[in-house]
Amino acid sequence: MESFLQTYQNELLASILSLIVFFLLRFLLVKTIRKIGRISDISQVRTGLVIRYVSFALVVILLSVLILVWGINIREIGLIVSSVFAVIGVALFATWSILSNVTAGIILFFYFPYKIGDRIRIQDKDFPDEAVIADIQAFTFHLVKDDGELLTYPNNLLLQKGVVLVKKQVGLTNGPKSGV
Repeated sequence: MESFLQTYQNELLASILSLIVFFLLRFLLVKTIRKIGRISDISQVRTGLVIRYVSFALVVILLSVLILVWGINIREIGLIVSSVFAVIGVALFATWSILSNVTAGIILFFYFPYKIGDRIRIQDKDFPDEAVIADIQAFTFHLVKDDGELLTYPNNLLLQKGVVLVKKQVGLTNGPKSGV
């Protein structure tokens, strides 16, 4: 055990330092995201979702740093990673909209001026009606039209279209139809 500690002393110290930086950075980012969510009056569910995405990204960065610190042969890992990315790339190519909707959901968390309960109109010829924002999910917005119809609208399209605020915090006078 003592020879292991002497042999890998630098790697162990760098690993411990990386873990400390990871936990400190994660703590600060989670605290900041929760504060932004509280100040912007964003639901805790959306805040938790963004925290999970940020935590996942930090774990990927931490694993990359640990691989570099321990000097794992990049050529061996490169072959495995490139094979895995090829398979994932083909799978994601078929479902790229899911990834774009998640990314749009994160952007909307930090920069969307409308909240749940606001009446909006999306500048889209396929959706000319006004609706009340019932919920904001990772992939979609749930909108309730005046007749009670529940409509899901993809986050990535919401970033691409103009959105008009008709009235703030009107609430949901007509809930979604049962069975929807």
